Amino acid sequence: MPVLGVGGVFLRSQHPDALSTWYRTHLGVGPGLAAPSAGEADEWSWRTEGGPLVFAPFPADTDYWPGAQQVMLNLRVSDLDSLIVSLRAAGVEVETRDEWDSPETGRFARVHDPDGNAVELWEPPAA
Repeated sequence: MPVLGVGGVFLRSQHPDALSTWYRTHLGVGPGLAAPSAGEADEWSWRTEGGPLVFAPFPADTDYWPGAQQVMLNLRVSDLDSLIVSLRAAGVEVETRDEWDSPETGRFARVHDPDGNAVELWEPPAA
């Protein structure tokens, strides 16, 4: 197979600079940033750690995320509890549901970015 992985995620926004700042500030996502063991960042990309990536089409009528949103961003995180505390302290509303979590798949939380896009935060189960 010639595909090696995801090369980028691109979001339309009426306020792209503000949206980029929100992701950088609250989630540590964006150009010039790097996960702790991902190597040196550069000015154009966000360096991520290797790990699982789920690519899954959902039924058109799914209620797993808002119907007006064609796709949902899922970010793999470590220490979900600390991230939730910091997001809430910054005034970001965080949703959790017991039924989202399982020992097989891990733990989940959901936030919405300033444009209203649902962003799922996923802490995979410990290896």
